[in-house]
Amino acid sequence: MPKPPKPLEKIIPLFTAPKGMPDILPEDQDYWREIQEVVKEEAQNFNFKKIDTPILEDIGLFQRGTGEATDIVEKEMFELVTKGGQKLALRPEFTPGIIRAYLENGLYTQPLPIKLYSFGPIFRYAQPQAGRFRQFHQFDFEIIGDEAPILDAQLISLVWQILKKLKLKGLNIQINTIGCQECRPDYEKLLRDYYHRNLSKLCSDCRRRLRKNPLRLLDCKEDKCRLLANNAPQIVDHLCGECHDHFKSVLEFLDELALPYILNPSLARGLDYYTKTVFEIWPEQEIERQSSLGGGGRYDLLVKLLGGRPTPAVGFAGGVERIISLMKTQKLEVAKQSVPKVYLAQLGELAKKESLKLFEELRGAKIAVAENLSKNSLKSQLKLANKLGVKISLILGQKEALEKTIIIRDMSTGVQEVTDIKKVIGEVKKRLKR
Repeated sequence: MPKPPKPLEKIIPLFTAPKGMPDILPEDQDYWREIQEVVKEEAQNFNFKKIDTPILEDIGLFQRGTGEATDIVEKEMFELVTKGGQKLALRPEFTPGIIRAYLENGLYTQPLPIKLYSFGPIFRYAQPQAGRFRQFHQFDFEIIGDEAPILDAQLISLVWQILKKLKLKGLNIQINTIGCQECRPDYEKLLRDYYHRNLSKLCSDCRRRLRKNPLRLLDCKEDKCRLLANNAPQIVDHLCGECHDHFKSVLEFLDELALPYILNPSLARGLDYYTKTVFEIWPEQEIERQSSLGGGGRYDLLVKLLGGRPTPAVGFAGGVERIISLMKTQKLEVAKQSVPKVYLAQLGELAKKESLKLFEELRGAKIAVAENLSKNSLKSQLKLANKLGVKISLILGQKEALEKTIIIRDMSTGVQEVTDIKKVIGEVKKRLKR
């Protein structure tokens, strides 16, 4: 009896990936491809155009656009200084960079609203944990140039369609409004008064936030602060007429679309630029805020804040890694990468040369073909063909190479037939159609 092969010793690499920046391995690529294809398809269905912005931006863009009092700017940005002394940051979110590109490249001269989407890596310096990484990925949608509440609803519908096409189940839309510059100051005063009465119960971060942006306290993830948020004054009771009507219209459109939303008076989102509608998508079984699959809202002040004319806008960003994690939890199957149905086997130096040309011809004819041209054993090649589950193997030896013929082997029956190599592509196509 042959001895079993010795197990390979575990290699300890000289280098490892940076903390919180995981590799995306081949076995996960089908999930990524599925999400990218669905996002692209729905973006086109809703008339969004693709935009790609640099992963590095001037640090001032995020300080001004995202907000100096946000956790992102205060604690989570990856910052660097170039040799020329310019201060840059790895993008912690998409929206400010897209608005910068909208202004810098004159996209505002196009008919509005303009609909843009992007897909790529985001960077935040936070402690890695379940569902949180330092490098992660988002798909992002922005509608710039119109204040109509129907666009808020359309964006929510778009996101819902993406998640529905990915076959995710048990989701709901958490939605709220945070008012505007007219009604929010009075509400913030109420919040400050409420939280000052409960100052001793707040976490240290919330005590600091209370001075700069009391809305942020509603979004705190500490248990004791969340309890306080549940009893805090609700902004829906203090909206101006315009904000009230806007939010009412958004909800009516969502009702018309039969989308399952929940009014969440504690939902505020963590960024300074939001106005009016804010929303997140949550799995029904999860109550922790970090389980949100993504979120967004209206930001009618950001374009002006970054140097443009007053321009209303609404956007959303979805977390790809969190969506994949939920897809795995729900055991959802995704389409596999197209598997070759033909295997090209060769034997001998002359056959190798002919195989190179034939491989290119097969590829040019859109026939997915597997091969291992470095192998010299026909037995090992056919063993691999069986493992791959191909329908047909093409066998090219020295004799066939000299005679300009090739052997076509039916892998299910083992029947072999010799044919002219010039006719092999047509013969393969005919057999694959059977």
